[in-house]
Amino acid sequence: MSRAETTGAGADTPAPGPGAPGSEAPGGTPGSGAPDSGAPGSGMPGPSGARSAPRVSAAEEHRRSALWWTLGFFRSELVTTFRRGRTVALLGVLAAVPVLIGVAVKIQTSGGGEAGDPHGGGPAFLTQVTNNGLFLVFAALAATLPVFLPMTVGVIAGDSVAGESAGGTLRYLLVVPAGRTRLLVAKYATTLTFTLTATVVVAAFALATGALLFPVGEVTTISGTTIPFGSGLLRALLVALLVAASLVGFAAIGLFVSTLTSSGIAAMASTVGLLITVQIVDSIPQLDAVHPYLFSHYWLSFTDVLRAPILWNNVVSNLVVQAVYALVFGCAAWARFTTKDVTA
Repeated sequence: MSRAETTGAGADTPAPGPGAPGSEAPGGTPGSGAPDSGAPGSGMPGPSGARSAPRVSAAEEHRRSALWWTLGFFRSELVTTFRRGRTVALLGVLAAVPVLIGVAVKIQTSGGGEAGDPHGGGPAFLTQVTNNGLFLVFAALAATLPVFLPMTVGVIAGDSVAGESAGGTLRYLLVVPAGRTRLLVAKYATTLTFTLTATVVVAAFALATGALLFPVGEVTTISGTTIPFGSGLLRALLVALLVAASLVGFAAIGLFVSTLTSSGIAAMASTVGLLITVQIVDSIPQLDAVHPYLFSHYWLSFTDVLRAPILWNNVVSNLVVQAVYALVFGCAAWARFTTKDVTA
């Protein structure tokens, strides 16, 4: 089956039949949809005196058709993306990270040693993992967020449009009547779905590994207070959602880069290269004036969720920055994609 066929173009679209909109014939002949007395869809009484359902307006029918095509695109993109071996491999690598961290901590502490680098290196929350396995969720997300998670998102986002163009399937996708805007929205929604899935995979495997290798129970927050395990679990879920939301802006950047080239490899490499560049800039103290405007600056703000009470300032700042990046680069991607020549 070709890539274009997975969108359902022409496969599930009913042909105009008797009484269907768009099949009008002069004179109100049967099947024309004309408002003859007793005709189906006319709202007039039939032979039995019963009134049929009123005919759907052209505007409403157009809206339903547009929604159908958008959902069809989104469903097709999800199936195509998650069936690729590359996507499965990326999720497998992400799932292995918390397992490796948990096993390493277990081996290091089996002889009575302390987890983590004695000089303070390593992922945050690593020293608390031995006391409560739930902290492996926070440690794994802190370890994967700076590099691993955004790199996988950059691969998916960078290949979203450029990969279709390089494979020669983009022109066929644009044949269906959904339009370029809805196709772009479907691709961005698919990237965000992958982002959430990847984050949940890391959190889920970290939670399972932490529960198997270490004790679980009441959670001691950064502020020194103790909260029940159930509350700690809810905070872990909130942290996972915040981590996924932290990559919304970067996903929009990757989508924009993907519209600039017809090479999937070039788009992926450029997106990942931009990530590394921004990370380097964010680590230079002399450039601290621009740090708050970088999409990665507030990525670790989720640690404030583990305080009592929760500090929301940096969390909100992160969400605002991501929304601005998503809006700016989303509009840039739309402007580029709607005018891009894909026939050459």
